[in-house]
Amino acid sequence: MTARIPTKPARKRSRHVALFLAGTAVLALAGCEEEKTDAAAFPDLESCVAEAQGGSLFFTEEDCRTQFAAAQQEHLETAPRYESKELCEQEHGAGNCGGDPAAQSQPGMGSIFMPLFMGYMLGSMLGGGRGVFSQPMVRTAQGGFSTPSGNQSFASNRGTGRVATSTFTKAPTTMGRPPMTAAQVSQRGGFGSSATARSGGARSVGG
Repeated sequence: MTARIPTKPARKRSRHVALFLAGTAVLALAGCEEEKTDAAAFPDLESCVAEAQGGSLFFTEEDCRTQFAAAQQEHLETAPRYESKELCEQEHGAGNCGGDPAAQSQPGMGSIFMPLFMGYMLGSMLGGGRGVFSQPMVRTAQGGFSTPSGNQSFASNRGTGRVATSTFTKAPTTMGRPPMTAAQVSQRGGFGSSATARSGGARSVGG
């Protein structure tokens, strides 16, 4: 009887994953093989809470709320910043950019634009105790989604899967720094093409 107890939750968990993936767009990670962790992405807080209420894989409703706020703050601090809306939309798609709210309170910063917050991803970090972390998501010019550093690309901002643990490494801050110019963007090959150069050391993942 004791041998059967641990197998029941495992079967239930497998059914839950299959059903959830069948009804959503699965995250498609572009990159080399490295250590991975369970992840779930949501376009908004409500969809995360709904999943948690239905019996989530590794996060609670409180995790949804806490990490949503954390992801919004991280987006404000680390999202790429551009000198014009046209340049931002060139890198993230038409209608996917807005003004930098942090620049409005900083005299002399001028007009700065950044990609809009397009949802967030939760990751299960085990080792030394349970932990749930998050990353904001922004649009890419190709119609997909990415973390602010630009070094991880995904097909959707809704779904579950296993992603590289480096996905949840916080990108260097861009808040309060000069925005990228057209020349800088061109030199670096566009958003995501040269994440190391753009973010001052963030590791770029490639195959």
